[in-house]
Amino acid sequence: MGNQFQFRRFSLFVASTISKHIKFLSEIEYENDPTGDPGDATAGPEFGIEYAALDIEFNPLINLRGGLILNPIGSFNQNHDGPKWEFTDRPIAMTQMLPDTWSNTGFGLYGKQYNNHWMYGYEFYVTGGFNDAIIDNPQGKTFLPAANGSLTRLSTSASGEPLYTGKLSFGNDKIGQLGLSWMGGAYNTWRVEGAQVDNKRSVNVFDVDFNTTLPKLHTAITTEWAWIFVQTPPDYTPQYANRQYGGFIDIVQPIYHGKVLDWDNATINIAVRGEYVDWNAQNFAATGQREYNDVKSIMPAISFRPTPQTVLRLNYRIQTARDITGNTIGAAIGPTRGLSFGLATYF
Repeated sequence: MGNQFQFRRFSLFVASTISKHIKFLSEIEYENDPTGDPGDATAGPEFGIEYAALDIEFNPLINLRGGLILNPIGSFNQNHDGPKWEFTDRPIAMTQMLPDTWSNTGFGLYGKQYNNHWMYGYEFYVTGGFNDAIIDNPQGKTFLPAANGSLTRLSTSASGEPLYTGKLSFGNDKIGQLGLSWMGGAYNTWRVEGAQVDNKRSVNVFDVDFNTTLPKLHTAITTEWAWIFVQTPPDYTPQYANRQYGGFIDIVQPIYHGKVLDWDNATINIAVRGEYVDWNAQNFAATGQREYNDVKSIMPAISFRPTPQTVLRLNYRIQTARDITGNTIGAAIGPTRGLSFGLATYF
């Protein structure tokens, strides 16, 4: 593709404290991110409201949230802001296996409590959900992000039933933070005007995320892995998997912290990201042989932060992929390699 320049996204946060214990937060985003699946019909420049929710606090452990919310599946979906990361690209599993910045209309409860070195938290929401596009799409495979392309998903539910999302978080300021989350519900249009027209089929996602910082060395480790289970029609071809899994791990090591030019608290980091996604984590029914269709990537990086809210980052990706039968894609030319430089900041 040669050299390319991209303006990937611009996000405007608008927040207001309406009164004591009542707050409103919204995010309006321009996005033009070419890092998703090449066949994704939702790719390309677009403006949208990514988040718009009202929070009402009754107690630190009992808070009501309603509106357009980010489903708390894993960690990255709610913590995807570019300046937080040392990498120009978002994780493959969290954007091309799970839907990127997956948000829905709905409501629920959340809470958090601190006790000495410990933190306990939870979130639970009922929202709109997926639709038949996750197994009926141009990608020709089970592809949850295809549901983002529906123009009506924020106002109607294809299945007529809610999507449930729950997360439990546990943290210790000397150990790290662990998150366990689940998202599931019916996804297909199985009933029309009260009459059953299809078998009801469900999708379930389980996710584990963990982050910590090693003492003395200040090495930051962030990882997330997800498992997807989808009920597919019995006559579908093997490309439409009923099991997928994947995730990533980031390791970030500061190598310098101090004054650089006029910045008193500048930081230089070296980092590496490892990624893996298996789109077909199952066997061929006819032969019992393993299905592949997977991708793995390693991406070393170096970044410069003049302040914690601004980052300049240089990444080098080495990526290999196999088709469903296990043949390496582009084997004659070797792994895909790419160098990228990016800037991101809060303002």
